[in-house]
Amino acid sequence: MITERDLDEAIAECQGQPHPNANTCIKLAAYYIIKDYMVDSKANTSPEQSFSTKSPEISYDSGTTFSNAIKGKKVDEVLEVFEELMATLQAINPRLYESVLRKL
Repeated sequence: MITERDLDEAIAECQGQPHPNANTCIKLAAYYIIKDYMVDSKANTSPEQSFSTKSPEISYDSGTTFSNAIKGKKVDEVLEVFEELMATLQAINPRLYESVLRKL
């Protein structure tokens, strides 16, 4: 089984590369994700709970009705509504849907 120490060593090895390439960066990202997952799993009974509690609140404020509606909400809550909106948009106006995806 992989330990946190193993991951720390692998991270240090990747960071010590004199000329990192794309594969080094991919490995480094994977090691950090696995390490974060392991730490969250230790802190909570299930990984799913740890991810849902990590959802930050939105502080974006442009002064519009939309930004006022989402301010203070958790990101996951807002994304659920966006998921429904995007599914509807895909059915009603596929060109606009594709345009939104390109902007994202």
